[in-house]
Amino acid sequence: MTTLSFENGTIRVDDPPAGLSLPFLETDPRSGTGRAPAFRYSALRDVLDSRDDAYDDRVGSWPALSLSTTYDLREYQRDALDAWQRANRRGVVELPTGAGKTVVAIAAMVSLDRPTLVVVPTIDLLEQWRRELEAEFDVEVGQFGGGEQRQESVTVSTYDSAYLRADDVGDQFGLVVFDEVHHLGGEGYQDIARLLAAPARLGLTATFERPDGAHRAIEELVGPRVYALDVDDLAGEHLADYDIKRIEVALSDEERRRYDAAQETFVDYLRTSNLDMRSGADYQKLVMRSGNDPRAREALLAKQRARRVMMNADAKVDSLASILDRHRDDRVIVFTAHTDLVYRLSERFLLPAVTNETGAAERRQILERFREGTYSRVVTANVLDEGVDVPDANVAVVLSGSGSEREFTQRLGRILRPKSDGRRALLYEVVTEETTEENVAARRRG
Repeated sequence: MTTLSFENGTIRVDDPPAGLSLPFLETDPRSGTGRAPAFRYSALRDVLDSRDDAYDDRVGSWPALSLSTTYDLREYQRDALDAWQRANRRGVVELPTGAGKTVVAIAAMVSLDRPTLVVVPTIDLLEQWRRELEAEFDVEVGQFGGGEQRQESVTVSTYDSAYLRADDVGDQFGLVVFDEVHHLGGEGYQDIARLLAAPARLGLTATFERPDGAHRAIEELVGPRVYALDVDDLAGEHLADYDIKRIEVALSDEERRRYDAAQETFVDYLRTSNLDMRSGADYQKLVMRSGNDPRAREALLAKQRARRVMMNADAKVDSLASILDRHRDDRVIVFTAHTDLVYRLSERFLLPAVTNETGAAERRQILERFREGTYSRVVTANVLDEGVDVPDANVAVVLSGSGSEREFTQRLGRILRPKSDGRRALLYEVVTEETTEENVAARRRG
């Protein structure tokens, strides 16, 4: 009889039935058996069932856990769960930050009631998820990452730890939840999903599509986007109403001289290179060329110099001074692109700073003091864009960033949790005029 078993991140098929030919099923010359990637387990089983082939399934025998939840799902959360279930429990749910994606995942875990692996990008999210699951379920919650390698029927893992463990534990879970699933598009991380046999897969994100097109690989590994709402769909009822104010500032004469000189070097190279920087692929070509072409390297360095000048303009700092003065009684998060600007602002305005250099304990202390009101403002470079439980704020100031729609959406989401006093959230976007930053902001905002 045909037998399915899990082996080192693959499904081993002993004595495959006659006439079974599938593009993902190959013959292993070492053992004479069939072998498929573990993530094809569900599809392989469906084919065998459709052919009425008898087989011994030694992979999918996950026990029931008797999970239950106290959450009362909002209508859109219920719709998201229903859409995922209709899609054969495979797919991605896209909801804004603060809309309760974790609640949808918990409801999915209860509905399936099988051992579950939750994969997250950061240690902060690892700890948040574990606390949430321990509070909601009467089960031990395991952890891969953050100094622990302890497996339980419900386990939370970082992407990095899951990458190292997937081929060992790939048959231990019936459901895998990928939080911030857009990270799965990274070439190495895709192997996590390939090495897991779990037939049920749920991806969570606020911004599914990736500029490099890697979301198409996620669709194959996790499933298509089955449900999506954006900020405007939920603002006013489930999220705070919001306004976006764009402030344009000018470079100083010296900054303009340095910006124009660097930009001219970069543009001169583009004229002779047949590269178009609107294409992410062409930017990667420039980076690759810079390794052995001095002109390409100088162009890349010039682009970086121009970007640093426009993003760290003195007028942006002056604009922030006015905004902070105007919002003395509000809770404010200031976002920048560069760590050195964070420290510059922290020193000038006495703002608590959170960067990738901030230790975990110090970061937790700063955010807790922000949450309790001891601090009313904080400045950060990128690390609070995602993966951190940021306390409620009602004003965000974006002094600089990558220009991506994902980053902008994540930063906006940090101020959109409903306000008890009904106040509208407000995001300031500070842009240097007559620079590429102005063009990028215009494209992103449509």
